[in-house]
Amino acid sequence: MLNTPARCPDSLAPSKPIRAPVEGIPGFRNRGPSGLLTLSPTNKEVAAVTVSDHAEVAVITPTRLRTDRIPYLLELHTSLHQQDVKWQWVLALDGVPISQLPARLRDDARVQTVPLPRAVGAGAARNFAVNEVTADWCTTADDDDLLPEGSLSARLRHAREHGLGWCAGWSADLHADGAVSTWNCPTPPGFHEAGDVWGYWPNPEATIPIGPTTLLARTDLIRASGGYAALPQGEDYAYLVGITGTASGALLPTVVYHYRKHPEQMTAQPSYPAMESRARQFAWRHGKHLASLRAEMTHRGSAFPRAVPRDHEHHSSISA
Repeated sequence: MLNTPARCPDSLAPSKPIRAPVEGIPGFRNRGPSGLLTLSPTNKEVAAVTVSDHAEVAVITPTRLRTDRIPYLLELHTSLHQQDVKWQWVLALDGVPISQLPARLRDDARVQTVPLPRAVGAGAARNFAVNEVTADWCTTADDDDLLPEGSLSARLRHAREHGLGWCAGWSADLHADGAVSTWNCPTPPGFHEAGDVWGYWPNPEATIPIGPTTLLARTDLIRASGGYAALPQGEDYAYLVGITGTASGALLPTVVYHYRKHPEQMTAQPSYPAMESRARQFAWRHGKHLASLRAEMTHRGSAFPRAVPRDHEHHSSISA
């Protein structure tokens, strides 16, 4: 039975975690007894920015509003306040009523909710959220994770400047004590043509080539590629392969996502490995057949989106 985690295994992380710089980010208070970040009163923004102002980036998050995750969800909201682009946050309420949503989120005009009458799972919930996206660019964040300061703008700026369909970065595990350990994914930094990323995933059992939650993509590309797979888990593996397999993009050598490590996370549950192998096979074969289709199109004189140079240097000021 395959038991390879969706993220970087601990053996790939630095042996000595580096300290997260979040304590020094303007607008964040020091961590309290709970260890969670809180928004400083001086940086609480009145909800003057509305969806009608046309957000540049949408962040979609599926959630069942579990009691143990509400503090994490609020902390994710706080991290969105530290982004320097116009954003909209689309919350897919997976089988839970909007009445359970914290008032702070209901009062933020940039937060949209998609109440689903019954639980459908993270993949389907994300697809329903994509229906409500008005921004030209879209990414995702789980309800227990964080976006470091500048995460959205770094990816958006690079994608726009170079006419790309997607832009991703590194993720880092966020530990309970506030330290982070960065995962350098198998895909190297730089520009990548359509299909290149799958080439860094030699077989279904190998480490996935890029963390799917680090992927920022054009919204129309997400819709054209079919969004997230109809899988109970690992749906974002197929999503990653689909997006990177149909358009050129880039990987930035900087952390754009904080993946929280805690006992309640889905990948830590005993039942998680049961279907992991099948989900990986589905996603990997998706990439394999996309590669075959590209080869056939090339032979016929057609082509996928344009190629880009592989040796481009990337520079970013985002730290882990």
